[in-house]
Amino acid sequence: MPLPPEFHELARRVNNWGRWGTEDELGTLNLITKEVVRQAARTVTDGHRIPLAVPLRQDGIQTGLIPGRVNPLHTMIAVNTGIFGPDTVVTSDDVVTMGLQAGTHWDGLSHVSHSGVLYNGRPADSVTAHGRAAFCGIDRVRHLVSRGVLLDVARARGMDRLPGEYAVTPDDLDAAEEQAGVRVRSGDIVLVRTGQIQRYLAGDREGYAFPSPGLSVRTPEWFHARDVAAVANDTLTFEVFPPEIEDGWMAVHALDLVEMGMPQGQNWDLEALSEACATEGRYAFLLCATPEPFSGGTGAPVAPVAVL
Repeated sequence: MPLPPEFHELARRVNNWGRWGTEDELGTLNLITKEVVRQAARTVTDGHRIPLAVPLRQDGIQTGLIPGRVNPLHTMIAVNTGIFGPDTVVTSDDVVTMGLQAGTHWDGLSHVSHSGVLYNGRPADSVTAHGRAAFCGIDRVRHLVSRGVLLDVARARGMDRLPGEYAVTPDDLDAAEEQAGVRVRSGDIVLVRTGQIQRYLAGDREGYAFPSPGLSVRTPEWFHARDVAAVANDTLTFEVFPPEIEDGWMAVHALDLVEMGMPQGQNWDLEALSEACATEGRYAFLLCATPEPFSGGTGAPVAPVAVL
């Protein structure tokens, strides 16, 4: 089913192709300059560190909704084994098979395409089974450290968790920004809290997956206007699911990743961060969130840490 005309109009308004040159594969991460990182470091006042990743478990987030994206299959291949002979130092070792986007992760710019193209006009068929992502692979992101800003939409709207099928709009982002008392600026990484991760943490994997609150197709324009470097949230699908416009499946993914070149993250646990930010009365912090550099990967696991 082709994307609706409304999508193509939005795409024209947020398109960043050529902005950083025709060979660019980083997109909005170019906005994280040395000065942006220096300013981000200045947000640290007491060194309070808050992990934002969910544990990687064999009974983790994935339910089969996304075919082939398996939870970590963790196997021990050595247990107290003396590989250099008896009475030597012994080792234990293990291997994992998993979907790179199974848990807390970043989507790379090669993750989705539309109309036969990836970000910056690269052909979608440059992603192949054996060659993986020839362009815009997640391994291009060698470091991802910037100022993080929590936009706690659920708290700003007076709720612990947004209801399923709630489409987060630019008005919601404005309300969360006002509640936070902070202005999102160029090079920031924005974390949008819906509270949906609570369902997963409570053991309701199916309820976590569907229906789900998430970002509306109107939000990419908001992020584009603020020159945001990357966006992550606490849902499986990132965008509202099911979509709010007919035939708009994965439209926010396409606007963010393909048109804007803006990485997006999913399955981030923002609950402890929400409490800490509310207690301390500040919503900006240093965020360290470099993805694992899988060569040619279309996404990768990440263990982000917010430092207040």
